[in-house]
Amino acid sequence: MNDAPAPAQKREKRSITEIRDSKRTGEKMVYMSVPDYTSAKWAEMAGVDVAVVGDSLAMIAHGHANTIPATMDMMVMHAQAIRRGAPNTFVLGCMPYQSYHTVDRALVNATRFMQDALTDAVKPQGGRSQAHILKALVDAGIPTASHIGLTPHTIANFGGFKIQGKTADAAFKILQDALAIEDAGCFMLEFEAVPARIATLISQQLTIPTIGIGAGVGTDGQILLCHDLLGVFTDFKPKFTKRYAKLTEVAVAGIREYVREVKEGAFPDDDHSYSVKDEEYEKFAAMVERRRQI
Repeated sequence: MNDAPAPAQKREKRSITEIRDSKRTGEKMVYMSVPDYTSAKWAEMAGVDVAVVGDSLAMIAHGHANTIPATMDMMVMHAQAIRRGAPNTFVLGCMPYQSYHTVDRALVNATRFMQDALTDAVKPQGGRSQAHILKALVDAGIPTASHIGLTPHTIANFGGFKIQGKTADAAFKILQDALAIEDAGCFMLEFEAVPARIATLISQQLTIPTIGIGAGVGTDGQILLCHDLLGVFTDFKPKFTKRYAKLTEVAVAGIREYVREVKEGAFPDDDHSYSVKDEEYEKFAAMVERRRQI
């Protein structure tokens, strides 16, 4: 029995209009943060709606403690690989730390994503404080989303990765951020680490779709990190991550078997080695022997 996945079939890329309309149609959009070519291929084969080039790849792919070290050069390089891996999937590029702190800088860096990596949209972080940046991107014709609640670029202000919106006043500030994002013309916003009922009620006040990560089921779609949900990244597991596979366990078991077979001389065997015709081998052996005797 062949357990290999079926080859990826040609599919239509989701459009901005379809993503916007999901709020009205009730279709739950599936986003997944992918760091590389192979995981992007998996996303497209599995039918993920939006492949996200998240700056979490600074942690997942580069081993940093948080997302702050991600640079535009790093993000563009990964985004190019992801576009090659998922040519028929909507790709959203997340703008890294300090890449959008002025309008001019935001326009330059968002344009790099769109031109150099062929992403379909960009996503800075922030609400009211970033509304002028978001509007400038939208006005420049760059499809733009944003990210509120727990914003990894400002974790120092939060004292670490902590739930946001746990009080009425804090939740109301998130609502104000969400409305500012909508008013700026963004096509979508993401909630991170917000109580489920708060995220649901805020979503109901908006006309643009919301995507949640650690924000409950009441948002218009969900996002998880590929390497979290597949059990590839195991340094820690956020509460909101569900493990759908345990690939690290499978990988380590396979590598251990490889180590054992090499140590024992069992690999490579004839099935995994190339052969040569006997007469050619004999001629070569004779040449070696003549050389040795000189």
